[in-house]
Amino acid sequence: MGYFRYYRRAQLLPGVRVNLSKSGPSFTFGVRGAHVTAGRRGVTRTLGIPGSGVFYTSRGGRHTGVHSAHRHAGAAAGGGCLLALLALALPLAGRR
Repeated sequence: MGYFRYYRRAQLLPGVRVNLSKSGPSFTFGVRGAHVTAGRRGVTRTLGIPGSGVFYTSRGGRHTGVHSAHRHAGAAAGGGCLLALLALALPLAGRR
């Protein structure tokens, strides 16, 4: 059986948006390609290359899931991916 979703986003200031949904409000800070969202379910950090569909997201805070509680040997390598994306995204962000 299906269900309805509700989602609305409004820009408060440049780089600051409020997101309204059924699960409650959240706030997003940042620019295209790099932003941080804080809401009821914790903090989500996203870094990506705009227009490419390539991005890295990490979550912290409440309700992040059981899988985030277990650190695997390969999980520490995620910081290297984050640095690589940042190195690629910064020159692209400067073009706008």
